[in-house]
Amino acid sequence: MLHVAYLMPLLPLAGFVVLALAGRRLGDPWAGWLGTATVGGSFVVACITFVGLLQRTGSHREVTQILFTWIPVGPLHVDAALLVDPLSMTMALFVTGISALIHLYSIGYMKGDEDFPKFFVYLNLFVASMLLLVLGNNLLFTFVGWEGVGVCSYWLISFWFGRESAASAGKKAFIYNRVADVGFLIAMFLVFSKTGTLNYVGPHGFLTHLAAFSPADRTAVALLLFVAAAGKSAQLPLFPWLADAMEGPTPVSALIHAATMVTAGVYLMCRISPILSLSHPAQLVVASVGVATAFIAATIGAVQNDIKKVLAYSTVSQLGYMFLAVGTGAYEAAIFLMLAHAFFKALLFLGAGSVIHGLHDEQDLKKMGNLRRYMKVTTFTFAVAWLAISGIPPLSGFWAKGAILDNAFVRFPALWAIGLVTAALTAYYLTRLVALAFFGQDRWQQVLQPSGGRGHQVSAVDPGHSPDPTHGADIGHGTAGGHHAPRPHESPWIMTLPLIVLAVLAFFGGALSLPWHPSFDPLAWLDPVFGRTLYHPHLTSSTQWALGITDTVVALIGLGVAFRLWSRRPEHPGLEPTVLRKGWYLDDITDRLIGRPGQLLARFSADTVDRTIIDGAVIAVARLTRGSGALLRRLQTGYVRQYALSIAVGTVALLIYMAVRAGVFH
Repeated sequence: MLHVAYLMPLLPLAGFVVLALAGRRLGDPWAGWLGTATVGGSFVVACITFVGLLQRTGSHREVTQILFTWIPVGPLHVDAALLVDPLSMTMALFVTGISALIHLYSIGYMKGDEDFPKFFVYLNLFVASMLLLVLGNNLLFTFVGWEGVGVCSYWLISFWFGRESAASAGKKAFIYNRVADVGFLIAMFLVFSKTGTLNYVGPHGFLTHLAAFSPADRTAVALLLFVAAAGKSAQLPLFPWLADAMEGPTPVSALIHAATMVTAGVYLMCRISPILSLSHPAQLVVASVGVATAFIAATIGAVQNDIKKVLAYSTVSQLGYMFLAVGTGAYEAAIFLMLAHAFFKALLFLGAGSVIHGLHDEQDLKKMGNLRRYMKVTTFTFAVAWLAISGIPPLSGFWAKGAILDNAFVRFPALWAIGLVTAALTAYYLTRLVALAFFGQDRWQQVLQPSGGRGHQVSAVDPGHSPDPTHGADIGHGTAGGHHAPRPHESPWIMTLPLIVLAVLAFFGGALSLPWHPSFDPLAWLDPVFGRTLYHPHLTSSTQWALGITDTVVALIGLGVAFRLWSRRPEHPGLEPTVLRKGWYLDDITDRLIGRPGQLLARFSADTVDRTIIDGAVIAVARLTRGSGALLRRLQTGYVRQYALSIAVGTVALLIYMAVRAGVFH
């Protein structure tokens, strides 16, 4: 059963090839169904592999499948090989499962788009790259998948490249990630120089030969890889690209934020946990950056009016919690939150997409309101995700976030306090979103204005795909002019089915943390990789109860305050300061400290270095050659007597020189 693991990345990769060659011929919706089938097949293979690995004992749940020898150059020997262990299989299961649901949802969401087949070309390659990333058995093979998801994110974020904002957002994501990836490259060079290998585990794996690293080396490797992780997983100061990534279609937002890419950085830090756990300075840096990112992103998300940008900053904040867990050594808790986050964040984004679909591409929360009356399935499923991410028991977010905060309480109490405040902010801004979108008065009439009884006004917020003419607004009654008033409408079944599945997972996902029976403890599956680290060993049961009650009370306070404020009226200018709406001016700071100095350096390089020095040197050589040629040309007179005289003079001069050297004149 373990020998079929190679089919996990191969199936979506094959789907990419087929769709790239014949996607236009298949068209809408068959190109989408093919893309969904390949990722669904990959999920089935992941389940088969999981069962095969489960049949082994804990100490033997580590299998390397070598596909072929990739780089046999001198001492550098790198195989294209897969590492199948509890960590990689946990990642593969939720990557393929969530991605399959997003593919299915996309068939309905992207219906009518002129580039429908190309969208699934990119999605399939994205999933294949993510699977190479999590299944690679060495740093270099992981780096191939790492760069693959980077380039796919560029294509998908800028999918509607006709909009300047989308094209710019794609470039921004690409550049931010490429800058961070320098850390990954330098870390690989350092690891190879110290150990002579890039493999993670096994007889020659660098994670099993930690004695080869000095304390400074361990800290350097951990922090260099954290730089790469901070770019991919959007941590300070490299997170601004993730909010702009909302320019892509909503299924892309769900895929990037829930199942792929942004989780890659957390996975990488968990994969190198043996090195990270031996470096206290690196742990403190990771935890501090994580909790600072969580807090800052939460404050920004609390004032956004674009429904997708609220969720984007929510993702940044939740990723900060995961890095807080990594920094406190609670790797199992980080993976647990990653799983729970995949469920409820995919549900939130797909639910937001359903809202946008029902309002014909409107994304402004201030132009929504009372949607629970018209979109009951979306409202109910969205509410499950809202309560889960807010940390309300017994939903998954309560258990996942609680495990992280409890470990932080023991290791870094100051960081725990910041994390607790951030938990209140999380409940606040998600409740604000729900109150503005699903409660209050109908404010969407300005979006769905009847036009002579025909059609509706399409918002310019997210007009990228051509709305399906069958979408049509639901018909109301009793308009003054005798026309029918358009209303928000529920999405088709192909979009609501993934919402229902994800709602079930988000609700019951917390059960993964409960030790139901000594022989059935789901998260103990990760013990061979990390050891038992869900809760710090010094936490007593009474302390866990006290911390759990504190988490619940804080979440309920944030929820209650936000609902009381925002369900009644949509405007509270005092609660939406400009500094937060502008994202703490991080883009402006980056522009002033890096962007503008970079432009000045580029102009100096172009005007002074390139034109004056480099071009000047080339031109000077050309002028010297031309000048010397003009001088030498004067010797070519065409008179034989001058040539004979020159030969005679030269001969005499040569004879005199030889005589002097021979000492004849002494």
